[in-house]
Amino acid sequence: MTTAHLALIAVDLVAALILTFALYFPRHRRRDLVVAFLGVNVGVLAVTSVLGSTEIAAGLGLGLFGVLSIIRLRSSEISQREVAYYFAALAMGLIGGLSPASSPLPALLIALILIVMWAADHPALLSRNRHQLVRLDRGLSDEDELRGELERRLGGRITAFTVQDLDFVNDTTLVDVRYRLPREASVRSLA
Repeated sequence: MTTAHLALIAVDLVAALILTFALYFPRHRRRDLVVAFLGVNVGVLAVTSVLGSTEIAAGLGLGLFGVLSIIRLRSSEISQREVAYYFAALAMGLIGGLSPASSPLPALLIALILIVMWAADHPALLSRNRHQLVRLDRGLSDEDELRGELERRLGGRITAFTVQDLDFVNDTTLVDVRYRLPREASVRSLA
């Protein structure tokens, strides 16, 4: 293993630590996913570093990416945001393990992944948009009435909603709601 390859491995490990401890954990506080992100990154980095020294590296690397994504999707429930962090950790491990170490491109791609994750998951980006699963104590089948009731209770403009369950026996409505807060409410929530 060359010094340039060891440097690229170090870049990947530092990037994985930044992704996990500087971006993800301070924003979302799920300790179990810290282990997952670091474990996936280091595991993929190790496997691809070994495979990178053989002739079948590129095809096997893509196959490994696919297998790991299928395994992940069958495990416990995580949000789409967490899936993005998971795949960022996976991609950085693949880049660090399979890329030619003599080129600056792999380090730049790892940095690009970090920058995109920092910006896309920044609390100020789209801060007025919310998502809730709401159970109302009334069975509402009229969409206009339901929209009005949700806007009144949530204090924002409903952008989309889907009735998950309408129970006339127990007089309840379960609704998946996406809404946008007024500008002044968003400023208060960021403070």
